[in-house]
Amino acid sequence: MIELTELTKVFERGETRHAALNGVSLTVQRGEIAAVIGPSGAGKSTLARCINMLERPSSGRVVLDGEDLTALRERHLREARRSIGTVFQASSLLSRKTAAQNVALPLDFLEVDRGQRDERVHELLDRVGLGDRGDAYPHELSGGQRQRVGIARALALRPSVLLSDEATSGLDPATTKSVLAMLSQLRDDLSLTIILITHEMDVVREIADRAALLEEGRIVEEGRLQQLMRDPASALGASLLPHPAPAAADGESDVWRVHYVSDRVDPDWIGGLSRALDAPVSLLAASIESVGADPVGRATIALPPRDPQLVRDRLAASGLHGEPVIGGLATAGEQLVPAVPALSEAA
Repeated sequence: MIELTELTKVFERGETRHAALNGVSLTVQRGEIAAVIGPSGAGKSTLARCINMLERPSSGRVVLDGEDLTALRERHLREARRSIGTVFQASSLLSRKTAAQNVALPLDFLEVDRGQRDERVHELLDRVGLGDRGDAYPHELSGGQRQRVGIARALALRPSVLLSDEATSGLDPATTKSVLAMLSQLRDDLSLTIILITHEMDVVREIADRAALLEEGRIVEEGRLQQLMRDPASALGASLLPHPAPAAADGESDVWRVHYVSDRVDPDWIGGLSRALDAPVSLLAASIESVGADPVGRATIALPPRDPQLVRDRLAASGLHGEPVIGGLATAGEQLVPAVPALSEAA
């Protein structure tokens, strides 16, 4: 488990002070995958460097499995830092060393016995699906394969936490999906705690158990994915599962936004609503999927004018929350809910 408590990082240049992090608190349990997301300049890179203590925070604490890393002197910190493996965006492999030699670097630094080193390197390359590419140089590997080597190297010292700093940025969708599947499997096999620093919403939805939104050095929203995506008021949830562009409704119908707020939503909620209101209900748009085994979804519907409280009550009986769209239906491409700004930008 890793706990960040009131983490602050202030950079000073002459008389200028810039707080890149301002009171960040976050707890990630052992075996959990947490994503920290936010727009460019939010402080994600600084947070990553403070988590692995490559950058000492100005104040606050980083506690790993009960040990306060921020209180350690440099020699003891070097030892404790081995419990955090880091995977970088560009994999950072040494071009003149083979895949096996790159994986072996942390073990060579600790002067691990050659036989034990080679056994560990072979085990790790097998685990990331590159058991037959140990003699290949980075330029002979694809981008996804280089990242797999980087992940193997990050695991060399058997860390309890794996920090992924934009590790899938720049990879094609198929390669990203395979790397994420591997990370999820590693989490399960090794009971790893994984922290993803990312700006890619698809990555968060694919693998994370929880997410935190970082803006201007502060965490402004945080929770489990199901919780966020079921909260109609959550801007982060709306960005994780946005409303699709709806079809047009006739001018005589009321338009409603509907959110799944329960894991027991009636599959025939549209039919049930129509029967309860004795009125036709049209589905204009919907985005429904599963997070783990739990359904999440958003929909836009149209129905003849009815008492709003009655509609809300009938939707609630089916595990849904609904609100009428005030001012008519949004045009195609216009979002019906607020979204987190600029998360499509590279960090």
